[in-house]
Amino acid sequence: MKKYAILIFVLTTLVLVQNNYASGQTDSSAVTESSVMSAEESGSDEHELPSPFMVIPFVLLLTGIATGPLFYSHFWEHNYPKIAIALGFVTTIYYLLVLRDTLSLMHTLAEYLSFIALLSSLFIASGGILIKIDKASTPLLNTGILLFGAVIANIIGTTGASMLLIRPFIKINQNRIKAYHIIFFIFIVSNIGGALTPIGDPPLFLGYLRGVDFFWFVDNIWYIWLPTVIALLLIFYFIDNSDKSGEDTTEYTEKFEFKGLRNIGFLLIILISVFLDPGVMSWVPSLAPLPFGIREIIMFSVCYFAYKTSDDDILRANEFEFEPIKEVAYLFVGIFATMIPALQLISHEANVLGDKIHAGEFFWATGLLSGVLDNAPTYLNFLSAALGKYGMNVNSIADVNEFQTLHPLYLQAISVGAVFFGAMTYIGNGPNFMVKSISERAGIKMPSFFAYVIKYSLPILIPVFTLVWLIFYNTEG
Repeated sequence: MKKYAILIFVLTTLVLVQNNYASGQTDSSAVTESSVMSAEESGSDEHELPSPFMVIPFVLLLTGIATGPLFYSHFWEHNYPKIAIALGFVTTIYYLLVLRDTLSLMHTLAEYLSFIALLSSLFIASGGILIKIDKASTPLLNTGILLFGAVIANIIGTTGASMLLIRPFIKINQNRIKAYHIIFFIFIVSNIGGALTPIGDPPLFLGYLRGVDFFWFVDNIWYIWLPTVIALLLIFYFIDNSDKSGEDTTEYTEKFEFKGLRNIGFLLIILISVFLDPGVMSWVPSLAPLPFGIREIIMFSVCYFAYKTSDDDILRANEFEFEPIKEVAYLFVGIFATMIPALQLISHEANVLGDKIHAGEFFWATGLLSGVLDNAPTYLNFLSAALGKYGMNVNSIADVNEFQTLHPLYLQAISVGAVFFGAMTYIGNGPNFMVKSISERAGIKMPSFFAYVIKYSLPILIPVFTLVWLIFYNTEG
């Protein structure tokens, strides 16, 4: 409870600070819209850029995430909440006292609350759903589950698909589960699968809110999505088929069991609430200057009611516990805060150099930075730079509509880069770390941050993404 009190104190302090400074900032409605606007775009012109040295807290936090569980696990497990909050607090104090930029902090707070509301509600709602497939684990069955996850990720989001399928995927493979099963699950279900709709992945939803047509993504990305997913499924099938360890002598009934229909209703409520934003529907009331809106209130309410009404037997069968979402909440409050300077510096450079960057460079720049920063704000930064290359404004729906028509290659490169490369690290996309945490709680030994990149991302993803670049973006168009 003491850890919760610290987190709540920090968030409450930021809200009170914003209320005190609100009269000196820009239109307060910007706070409500912060879930779809990056702080760099809407308020940074009024403030100087942060010192490059302020990237150090972000680097220290990433270093802790990468090395803590490996070299000083006991210390890290007991102190990661304090470390994440302390490093985030350093950045917060710098923005308050040195830059006097409260708007960037409030945008980040609103984005964090939106992020954790979505992940928490999907995590708890899916925890009350039991999917049990009493079949022997086979490479073909596993590949089919990953393909199914990739498809439904476009309907219920990568987070929803990940939370719904990770537990049954682990149970099916309980007699032969290896780290590579979870890594490919993260690659395909938690990231690349959701590239076809704005619901699929947060970066695309931000593009939709800015004016990209809902069906633009499936029309312009499906022929990149399909071969990429197939390539990764084939690689997975080959690896899984080659793994002959662990003979399974269990007798199976071949039955499929589904329980928790009520929680499907909660999932639908969450998905509908995603669109309850004043930027999408003008009739939705704004709660400015509060750093959250109707959407977040609904999602946090679902957290409470979904847990209270879930069947205890289902929760026990899923081995449901709150530790995975607690870990994500603490680490990402630090990540969101400490990455503000990095995002603002990147945004500045991207806009300065935007007229010199071609589609291929946008693909790699958006992608590689999406792997180590949250891919949603990274997407917006490079979308802003791409529009600026042609004298357009990312805050104008008309300009974004014109851009998607006249320069679809750039929008496609940025969208594909942000979604695909989110799979490069545990922190590239929200569900990645949660899948890792759930898997570790199930007793699966997961690779460290660096091992994930070196053993899986670099040898598997980078060659596939290089082929995507060579075929689609190796041009100066």
